[in-house]
Amino acid sequence: MSDSKSTYGEPVEEPTPEGDVVGRAHEGLAEAEAARAESVEPSAAAPAATPSDATVDPARDPAPAEPDPWESEDAASLQYDPAPAPASGTAVYDSPATAAYDSSAETVAAPSVVTPSEPVAETVVASPVAPQPIFVQAPEAPRPRGNRAAAGAIGLVAALAFAVLYLAVWLAVDAIAGELNVDDVAGHVLAALSSWVLWVPVVVFFLSFWLLGAIINRGRWGSWVIFGLLVGFASWGGYLLGQLFQEQFWNITASQGAELMEQHLLAPLAIAAFIIGRELTIWFGAWAASRGRRVTELNVEAQREYERTLEAGPQLVRQ
Repeated sequence: MSDSKSTYGEPVEEPTPEGDVVGRAHEGLAEAEAARAESVEPSAAAPAATPSDATVDPARDPAPAEPDPWESEDAASLQYDPAPAPASGTAVYDSPATAAYDSSAETVAAPSVVTPSEPVAETVVASPVAPQPIFVQAPEAPRPRGNRAAAGAIGLVAALAFAVLYLAVWLAVDAIAGELNVDDVAGHVLAALSSWVLWVPVVVFFLSFWLLGAIINRGRWGSWVIFGLLVGFASWGGYLLGQLFQEQFWNITASQGAELMEQHLLAPLAIAAFIIGRELTIWFGAWAASRGRRVTELNVEAQREYERTLEAGPQLVRQ
């Protein structure tokens, strides 16, 4: 009988965590059966044993079969019903979802459930945003205006006046020499317009006037008065060059060319070219100087405006 007690009192092997509830139920039933077996009186359990019967032969008298705890009525009422999973957002488990079996009361305790309180609104704290730099393009410095193009345009007008005055002097010289008749005026004009002696001095005067204007640029009128002598000498040299082109210098010898220069060095038209070129440079140079003074004032005003813009700094325009 002692062997059967030791058999019923042996500890049950602990199950895995997945079958913890069922294992604890089996353990509780085993302990209840062992307690009932011990409460039975020795006289009711078996007849008085004799010394010869002290040893029990398991082959002849096998031990009574152990009742299956799951076939009893108490075990039938213990059915493991896993608790339904709580709805999302409505319940939070504060312990693992396993039921604890209380062996003394033989009841299964359901897992504790914590019901959340009122939902707490999430507070979003906006991190301070660092101000982004605004890149602006710096104003460009004004480019100073020049007077060279204007001097070239004024030189064209001066060259046209040079041609008219030079042609008038030519006709006057021919009239004084008695080579010009009233009926032949048109013929003399056509002959002069088709001559190198007329156009070469005009072209040389224009180029020298424009070159002087490029050098003086926005200079004063006094510069035109002083350096106008150079334009006069250039016009005089243009007359001599025109005589060489008129006589086709490529067909004459060097001595003939030198003799031709000596004959026309102080000719009336040569002196007229010098005087006309000198005077036109003075008067048309005054026009160019006046325009250069105005351009200088515009440049100064543009530079002041540029400096004021830099001092004011970039301005943010709101639309």
